[in-house]
Amino acid sequence: MSTADPTGQGTAPARITPGLTLRLGLSQLVCWGISYYLIGVFAQRMAAELRWPPVLIQGGFSAGLVTMGIVSPVVGRLIDRRGGQPVMVVGSCLTALGCVLLGTARGVAPYYAAWVCLGLGMRMTLYESAFAALARIGGPRARRSISHVTLLGGLASTVFWPIGNALADAFGWRSAVLTYAGFALLTVPLHLGIPHGRFEPPADEPRGAPAPLARTPAQRLLAGALYAVLATLTTFLNSGMSAHMIGILVGLGLGASLSVWISTLRGVGQSAARLCEILFGGRVSPLLLGVIAASLLSVSFAAGSFSPASRLAAIAFALVYGAGNGLATIARGTLPLTLFEPSSYGSVVGGLLVPSFLSAAVAPLAYTLVIDRLGAGAALHMSTGAAALVLVGSIVLWVMFLGSPRRQDRGAPAVRGVAARRDPE
Repeated sequence: MSTADPTGQGTAPARITPGLTLRLGLSQLVCWGISYYLIGVFAQRMAAELRWPPVLIQGGFSAGLVTMGIVSPVVGRLIDRRGGQPVMVVGSCLTALGCVLLGTARGVAPYYAAWVCLGLGMRMTLYESAFAALARIGGPRARRSISHVTLLGGLASTVFWPIGNALADAFGWRSAVLTYAGFALLTVPLHLGIPHGRFEPPADEPRGAPAPLARTPAQRLLAGALYAVLATLTTFLNSGMSAHMIGILVGLGLGASLSVWISTLRGVGQSAARLCEILFGGRVSPLLLGVIAASLLSVSFAAGSFSPASRLAAIAFALVYGAGNGLATIARGTLPLTLFEPSSYGSVVGGLLVPSFLSAAVAPLAYTLVIDRLGAGAALHMSTGAAALVLVGSIVLWVMFLGSPRRQDRGAPAVRGVAARRDPE
């Protein structure tokens, strides 16, 4: 029996295949590299040519992130209703258009219009949409696919920061951004392969999917609030580091070229940590994974404070931050599968992530102001404080549901980790 679409049209059951996971992983590698990480490699070149202050340049990126927040609930509902294919295909086209507009912009208004277009494209193509598409197809079994998709996506900065830097050195930043538009169009065929159907448990499955951990209205409210806060803080850090990691290392005394290459290690750390999660994390709950990720984030910024005296500390900063951010991304994508009903993943997460997109919009400007007025070291101290709050919130969320009773399908792979082992029923 097929699952009914809210639009009134029946949709055949679908399942996640290795090919789908690979296609989405490749699309995330490209889409993150040519949109979210664009500002990190081109900001200084843009400011030099346009003769604009850094705050104005970073403000464009912030405008794109505000746009992501504004449209987030709508995009989430569209994926729940229509599936990921049409949404992500349109997102690829909007990303390409945004790159063309950015590469040809000469004034403030066209520059900001380009970033608004890129913001629409980013919300429709990046992790949040890919995760919602997978949750729609795989239901509570989407966790492993989410982890696999982030494995390739985590290499976006490692691949595209050097590519962007080389293109800009050879042809200028405008030609580099126009080339990015071509990369965006290459993701259209990848997104066309997303099936339209929904998850439907096999008919011979003896028991239903595990019940969400947040069962009562009070639990859902508290879990949603904590999830929104944690997503907001980790996104603030990710946005700030995406825009300023290279600049922070330069400000700490490392050369520009060395700072670029050390910063690319962030992607290596992300994918290495995600590979470890895929290989060994099957019995680790998303709740505990969030605690581990937050701990790594805190350690990374502590190491970063020693970067002026040691290149090894700078390398550790980039690698460990990448590892923490990589695991935090998986936790952010899989926690809703644990806490809430997977069938409404897109709508629920789309609403809860609105504050995180707004914080991401503020982050590049906040880091710019702190660095300009107080120095790169102060930016690291601010990051350390935010990471500490993430750690506290993650521990609270983990402890709150550590012993939560719920149904566990003995025949299905464990997706709740610690909680599943405490209550085998």
